[in-house]
Amino acid sequence: MQILKYPHPILRHKCKPIKKIDQELRDVIAEMIETMYAGDGVGLAANQVGLPLQIFVLNTSGDKNKPEEEYVFINPVITKKFGGFTESEEGCLSFPEIHAVVERPAEVVLQGAALDGSLQQFRWKGLAARAVQHEFDHLQGKAFIDRLLPVRRLEIRGDLEALEREFETNRQLGVIPSDHQIAVTLAEWEQKWCTP
Repeated sequence: MQILKYPHPILRHKCKPIKKIDQELRDVIAEMIETMYAGDGVGLAANQVGLPLQIFVLNTSGDKNKPEEEYVFINPVITKKFGGFTESEEGCLSFPEIHAVVERPAEVVLQGAALDGSLQQFRWKGLAARAVQHEFDHLQGKAFIDRLLPVRRLEIRGDLEALEREFETNRQLGVIPSDHQIAVTLAEWEQKWCTP
């Protein structure tokens, strides 16, 4: 799997709910977890690797030798936000080397399906709450830069423009498919797991 970088259009795609969990999907999720570790991340959403599916994986330790800290959420929903707001610096595998301070709720309750289809619910705070919200945003087609104050976005404008130029160059070289080709691929994935 390859982590897609801003401004790839799939990062703005609102992911679809999963209707069936099979072994092939479990294998895809296992590959997502490996991709997260390979990128030195603590979380990864499906659309960051080109999948239009409501799935994200998480291990806030970032340590693949701590599998007990791995979480998989299928069709996640944030049901509560509380504890006021906190500010902290965030980065993202789809925005390499870019960091900015983001304000988010201090605590959240998130529920979603586990790999076996059972419902799971957790209350998160601290880094875990921030990571859960960050990955959940991805599934809605949002990025952490969308939550920045204008002055903070201005601070990283040059870095964003560099990624935009890289994307356009790669598209002209044929490394990145056309929007039509991307739409066809997304529809195939959605047909596979998002229809009953």
